[in-house]
Amino acid sequence: MFSTLALHRHKLVLIFGLAIAGLVANWLVGTPKQWEEIDWLDVVGEGGTAVALAVWMVLILGSRPNGRVTDLLTLGLGFMFLAMWQDNLDEFIRIPAEQWWDQWLESAAMPFGGILLTYGLVHWHSEQLAINRQLRKRERTFREHRLVDQLTQIGHAGYLKEQLVNIREQYGESSVALIMVDIDRFGDFNRQYGHREGDSLLSELSELLMLNLRDQDLVCRYAADRFAVVLPETSQTRALQLASELKRAVSAFAYKHKESGVTLYQSISTGVAADSGLQADQLIQAANNDLEQRRLSLTSGSVQVRV
Repeated sequence: MFSTLALHRHKLVLIFGLAIAGLVANWLVGTPKQWEEIDWLDVVGEGGTAVALAVWMVLILGSRPNGRVTDLLTLGLGFMFLAMWQDNLDEFIRIPAEQWWDQWLESAAMPFGGILLTYGLVHWHSEQLAINRQLRKRERTFREHRLVDQLTQIGHAGYLKEQLVNIREQYGESSVALIMVDIDRFGDFNRQYGHREGDSLLSELSELLMLNLRDQDLVCRYAADRFAVVLPETSQTRALQLASELKRAVSAFAYKHKESGVTLYQSISTGVAADSGLQADQLIQAANNDLEQRRLSLTSGSVQVRV
């Protein structure tokens, strides 16, 4: 957040500098009110609103890059903050009637800021729709930042369960398929190249999985090097076909070592489950069981060949 705020330091200096200048101007031209003249209810209401507007502005600047939408939102909240700030100062300092700027700040800055904020929100709405399209395979119709894996920026196991429940409610008795994807020999990869390289592989592999899925599908990180792919309204046959396509895509993925640049090809194992009658935990367990059974069959088959 603080690194992003540094991008907007000029905006913050301008707005809070105007607030300090307003305080100095009020003090120079006005007369302090007596203690009993102060309406403390107004102080709490107007002062609290000013503080809230300032906090909203800082949060927006701390979470957004530079751009037109950011400027509009900041200017809108900034004018509204200055209006409430001046309104609150009036509770402590009496300003002579000939000082026109006092009335202008209170009466004009608030609606002007509201117009800018509304205009900014209209553009923010368009921007958000574009972001939603980009995040469709990460979150579908449910967003909860507390359930996002910090490394891969996709949902973790808790998010997977929430999504399976939501999909069941959305599609009713339609079959929902689940593919469990596990990276082969990932432990050996970590031991040979280090955990930082392993984290990089997980991050890039999650992007690869999303690129090779349909728009309605969803990728989550289930655990460690295991991913879960949710396939709404998908039969077992179609899910097996998609799992095979993912295997081919990963085997052709030329992952580059971050320091040496050497290409490190990977392979994955998959497990598939699809049943309209299974609950979320049951579907996850079925996909995990299928993955383990396929691995055992492959292992026993390779042993028989060597014998």
